[in-house]
Amino acid sequence: MSQEQRLIYIGMHDGVCAVSSDDGGKTWRQGPVTALPHAAARLTASPVNPERAWLAAYEAGVYRTDDGGQSWTHLGSYPTDYAHSVLAHPSDMDGVYVGSEPAALFRSDDGGARWNECAGFRAVPESSEWGFHAPTRDSHVRDLVVSPGDSNLLYAGIEVGGVVRSRDGGNSWQQLPGLDDDIHCLYLGADRPQRVYAATASAPYRSSNGGDQWEKINYGLARRYTLHVAAAPDDADLVLVTVSENARRKSPQFYRSTDGGQSWRLVEGLGSGEEAEDMVVAFEWDPQSPELVYAGTDGGKLYASSDRGETWERLPVTLPSVAVGALAVA
Repeated sequence: MSQEQRLIYIGMHDGVCAVSSDDGGKTWRQGPVTALPHAAARLTASPVNPERAWLAAYEAGVYRTDDGGQSWTHLGSYPTDYAHSVLAHPSDMDGVYVGSEPAALFRSDDGGARWNECAGFRAVPESSEWGFHAPTRDSHVRDLVVSPGDSNLLYAGIEVGGVVRSRDGGNSWQQLPGLDDDIHCLYLGADRPQRVYAATASAPYRSSNGGDQWEKINYGLARRYTLHVAAAPDDADLVLVTVSENARRKSPQFYRSTDGGQSWRLVEGLGSGEEAEDMVVAFEWDPQSPELVYAGTDGGKLYASSDRGETWERLPVTLPSVAVGALAVA
């Protein structure tokens, strides 16, 4: 992709599509929407080929696009009924990890034609304690991240079960104590690979040593339920977070920090305020241009910031369905 091209993959409650720009974001066009029988859970774009992306769609399984989101193929070879999280390999276009329910991890090295379970994931001794709030559901892998500089260093966030880490490409895993075990989102950037952020049901957390110890970073936040957290790819101290009162996303707020979460400033007018109901549920930094960050809301709106999250402008895109659930920037 050229420096002027932008490509954003968008997962919604009943479909998936892509929006793109050829002039640096001055104008945008929306591609066709592929309908989904279940909501989009997570999206990941291949760092090797921006035209390839993967979608985890809860009970609908795994989808892949090879044409920049113009069409999506359901991967019927995926071996379980659930797909909650997905992670593209950082250097292998055909490599992908998918997190399932009950909490398990699968890997494909051939673009999704065949899958192998990472057996060491369920072998974690603490896995017997993983579970979920609802009796009809089980623990699941809510998020997956990989170190930009080390494809063998992986983290998985389990809802409900905590964070586990692998140093050998997913073969063996270790439980990381010290934070709330109801995990919603993880973030690991290239700026400081030892800096890890976690969004949990009780607060956002930060680790400065690769997950060995964790610190709660909710001082100044008026809400506790943390849905999403992500730092700028070139500055681990510049971090955004979206919070609400509870899982029903009541009274949402959107915050920005420039000191790694030691203090927070409320971002006015974007998914914040006592009367706001349009919560920011997903946001992603542009890997080409770190000053750019995009956000999607519960009401199906898309926003962009060109000043590293200080001010925001709504993108001229009208989605045919409500609720942006997942974003990925190619």
